[in-house]
Amino acid sequence: MAGGWSRDGAVNEQIEASISDELERMRARKAPVGESLMECAECGEEIPEKRRLAIPGVKLCIDCQQEHDGTYRARSGINRRGSKDSQLK
Repeated sequence: MAGGWSRDGAVNEQIEASISDELERMRARKAPVGESLMECAECGEEIPEKRRLAIPGVKLCIDCQQEHDGTYRARSGINRRGSKDSQLK
């Protein structure tokens, strides 16, 4: 059941499109390649052997990786809902 001016199934199509966009973004992330480093590329601390075996090609220690993952990355910000409020701006 769609509301307003949208046709039936429009909401599900929007949800599916958002999910597929997010999956494509996640697949596009660069995975580590090559041989794992013995020491972190940023701080020089030793990378534990279990981490090197679990993630082939790892270049950062756990602390530096967590700091790197915590950095803000801007996203596209597409408003798929097309609400009336967003069209007034």
